[in-house]
Amino acid sequence: MVFSSNVFLLYFLPIFLALYFLTPYKFRNYTLLTASVFFYAYGAPEFIIQFILSIIANFFLVNWMCKTENPVLKKIYCAISITISLGLLFYFKYGNFTMNNVNFLLSFTELAQLEWTKILLPIGISFFSFQSVTYTLDTYRNVNQPMKNIADYALYITMFPQLIAGPIIRYCDIADQIRERQYLMTDRLQGFYRFTLGLCKKILIADVIGFYVDSVLGPSNYDVLTSEQLADIAERIATIDCTTAWVTIFAFTFQIYFDFSGYSDMAIGLGRMLGFKFPENFDNPYVAISISEFWRRWHQTLSVFIKHYLYFPLGGSRVPEGRKYFNLWFCFLCSGLWHGASWNFVVYGALQGIFICADKLFLVKFWEKVGNWAAHIFTFLIIVLTRCFFRIEQIDLSWMYLKRLFSFDFTPFHFSDNPHVYVTMIIATIFSFITLTPWGLRLQNWVYFTDYNKKQHICVFIAAVLAFAICIAALNTTGFSPFIYFRF
Repeated sequence: MVFSSNVFLLYFLPIFLALYFLTPYKFRNYTLLTASVFFYAYGAPEFIIQFILSIIANFFLVNWMCKTENPVLKKIYCAISITISLGLLFYFKYGNFTMNNVNFLLSFTELAQLEWTKILLPIGISFFSFQSVTYTLDTYRNVNQPMKNIADYALYITMFPQLIAGPIIRYCDIADQIRERQYLMTDRLQGFYRFTLGLCKKILIADVIGFYVDSVLGPSNYDVLTSEQLADIAERIATIDCTTAWVTIFAFTFQIYFDFSGYSDMAIGLGRMLGFKFPENFDNPYVAISISEFWRRWHQTLSVFIKHYLYFPLGGSRVPEGRKYFNLWFCFLCSGLWHGASWNFVVYGALQGIFICADKLFLVKFWEKVGNWAAHIFTFLIIVLTRCFFRIEQIDLSWMYLKRLFSFDFTPFHFSDNPHVYVTMIIATIFSFITLTPWGLRLQNWVYFTDYNKKQHICVFIAAVLAFAICIAALNTTGFSPFIYFRF
């Protein structure tokens, strides 16, 4: 089940909200937990048993870890809990990738290749695995106390607004809200506005652009394609003209931003309607003047996770200079692999790490001398070019596409060929860079962070209801479209 679907918008959400607010205050967590388990089981029924068993195991392991006075036993319980969470992640997400590479190496020997039944990837496995790890490690480090109620822990892991694609929430940031939270009408309204804004981003912008991108590059997940379909995509890329290549990769750059930030807005909005305040996940990433700043603005909760649970344990910046840069590069290499179990994502992460290190070494100082506008353009161009490795899930095809970008066989651009897509791209561009202007920043702050008065609430509520209805109509026209990050 996805947020941008009729099943969720017209059936699940209204029924759930009615039951949730009719439930007595002290039992609302159980209503939310039941709905969250149903929400996940609807989308991944074959994985629900492993999902529940891992929650039960991690809950008791962490509690035993905290009760024991033996430091060795404490570490063992911690290690087992982390192994369960990361083991499930590795098996389901990287099992196919590992076996494919092992068999590729075996093909150069006389040894027989290993037989392997291809594993289906459960949606959102990265996000609930990461949240399990944060709870275990933060409890081990005494950042927070262990939960006494298994239902509270299960709710933290399974809460449906952020279960499938984040934001990644540390337990210490939400513990008090799980135990007790306010239910203000203003929060419900603000949450509805934020949810509707995210729905508009997804359906009216990301999906419109996405259909165009798919028409050029094929479906985003190449694993599901046949050899004939892949051959057709390869032929298309090999013969694509330079104009179409640039338009398409720019289109994908905007698609993935509005798709993922739209989901985050919807998750944050749903959480606020239920009394939770989730952390922000995006802060106008395309206005960054360096790749380092881009990653402080893009998928912020993932960056926080990597910093606290990978970069700092590796020594952070408290190591010799060469090791520090290796740590940075390695963290982004892992980030790339997290995005997908294929070599194109490894290349994507490695490139991000190289530019991060270049920022630290000389690029930031260079742009300070040259000026911000040059830095904005260069950074956005790097983001666009590296998106080739993110969207095209075969390295040879990614390189082929990069060559087509610089083939300089431009063809005339005809706006009338696809006006709906091109107008949407113009709108996406405006909203991506609007905060570079003072009035644009004020507009954003008014939309996202203003406590509206009564008249403003009436106006914004009417606008949100109309926008919601338009999205429903558009959804019925275009059909099902999953979020890009669901498979990560």
